Amino acid sequence: MKSRVCVLAGLAGALVVANLRAETLYVIDELIVSVSSTADETGERIASIHSGDSVEVLDRHNAYAHVRLPSGTQGWVKTSYLSATVPLQQQLAAQVAELGRLNAEVSRLQGAANAARPPAPVVRQLAIDAPAPAAEQSAPFWRPIWQWALGCSLFGLASGFALGWRMLDRRIRRKYGGLRIY
Repeated sequence: MKSRVCVLAGLAGALVVANLRAETLYVIDELIVSVSSTADETGERIASIHSGDSVEVLDRHNAYAHVRLPSGTQGWVKTSYLSATVPLQQQLAAQVAELGRLNAEVSRLQGAANAARPPAPVVRQLAIDAPAPAAEQSAPFWRPIWQWALGCSLFGLASGFALGWRMLDRRIRRKYGGLRIY
C-alpha cells in the first residue's frame, strides 16, 4: 500500500516537472508546417501550424519535437522548423507599434510644451537707437597678417622644392658624367 502511494506521488511529480520545463518555441519563416502523430515521416498529419505560431515543446526525439499547440493538440514537428526567437515579422510589427506610440507621445509633449510657453514680448526699435553702420568698413587687422603668412609659407615650400630638385639634379649629373638618369 505504501509503495503504491509512493509510485503515484512519483508519477504526479514527474508530470508536474514535465509541464514546468516545457519551453515555448516559434515556427520559423515557413508558410505551413505539418504536425504529425509520430516522430517520423510515416505518421498521420493531425494539424498544421503557420509561421509565427507558438508551440510548447514537451519532448525531443532525434530530429523531432513533441509539441502542444495552443488548441491543446499534441503532435510531432521537425525541430529544424522551430526557433526560440520570435519571427522577424512579429518583431517588426511590435517595433512599428512601439514607434507609433512614441510618436504620439512626442506630439502630445510638444503640444503641452507649446501651450506652456509664454508668448514672446514685442520689442519696438526706435530709429534713434543705433547709428547705421558705415558703408565702408576696413578689414580686421589680423586678416592681412594671415594672408601674408600663407603667401610666405607657400613661397618657402615652392622655393625649397625647386632648390632640392636642383641639388639632386647636380648630384646625379656629377655621378653619371653629365647625363640625366631619371
